[in-house]
Amino acid sequence: MIGTTGSETAPAVFFTGAVKSFGAVRAVGGVDLEIGRGETVALLGRNGAGKSTTLSLLLGLNEPDEGSVRLFGDTPARAVAAGRVGAMLQETRPVSRVTVRELVTFVARRYPSPMPVDEALRLAGIGELAGRRVDKLSGGQTQRVKFAVALAGDPDLIVLDEPTAALDVEARNAFWDSMRSYARRGHTVLFSTHYLEEADANADRIVVIDRGRIAADGTSEELKRAAGASLVSFDLAGRGTEGLTLLPGVVSVEVRGDRARLRSEDSDATVLALAGLGAVRGLEVAGASLEAAFLTLTADGGGAPLSPRGARPADRSGTKEAVR
Repeated sequence: MIGTTGSETAPAVFFTGAVKSFGAVRAVGGVDLEIGRGETVALLGRNGAGKSTTLSLLLGLNEPDEGSVRLFGDTPARAVAAGRVGAMLQETRPVSRVTVRELVTFVARRYPSPMPVDEALRLAGIGELAGRRVDKLSGGQTQRVKFAVALAGDPDLIVLDEPTAALDVEARNAFWDSMRSYARRGHTVLFSTHYLEEADANADRIVVIDRGRIAADGTSEELKRAAGASLVSFDLAGRGTEGLTLLPGVVSVEVRGDRARLRSEDSDATVLALAGLGAVRGLEVAGASLEAAFLTLTADGGGAPLSPRGARPADRSGTKEAVR
């Protein structure tokens, strides 16, 4: 049963109506969220949307004013103390005068069943840095050390807050290779990121938080479909743009140089109408991107958001604030 201490059938993460305010500011406004064991989930949201507060509730750094948070059926504090949770957070400072190996070894010893230190260093891609002082590393190297620290206890759930900040492209690719390797062992991964392509490529599910509530929860493809529009582009070839907004399915028109870009809710109808006008030079049709979906789902008056764990539009009750 969900919420039962020590239950091996409980989900990895379970939020029920979680609310957290700081003074007059409601940072989290009634979050319901379930993450199953072995899932890799991306958490997206604009700055100030409530991502950091949600993660702090999950890790037990703050307690909800209302509602509850459970990890593997237990409180966050007990799950962390039992070594079931590892975290890689943004706001940390390098430890002075210790080597990478010394730091990871120290952290591993705090857990009941830690990962071998050499394995944690290898998975994080920093085996060659084991003898280096932590406070002498570059920003990218420090990020990878933080990943090794998060892995040290061999936790069932790992939480990564902007894990690839300060990493170059090669290091980012290596990091995600390591993360996927860890996830394939059956571990649960929850990460937040500003790189939408990382969420698109690496997450089983994407959860979008907007103004303290869950605006969408589904696969990348479900979120893209929720954006409600494809992109139809073609060369104007000297033609004007009059009447383009009146074409079937078109919701917006953008012109870049001599090329028109139409967002359409019915790309087939739009293309047929363009063909009737003879405007088919350089014609391209592309599905909605995750970026377009994110902007639509978090914009004031944007498209209908997804219900948690599915593609059905939620009851908005007039505003997106009604979505949970």
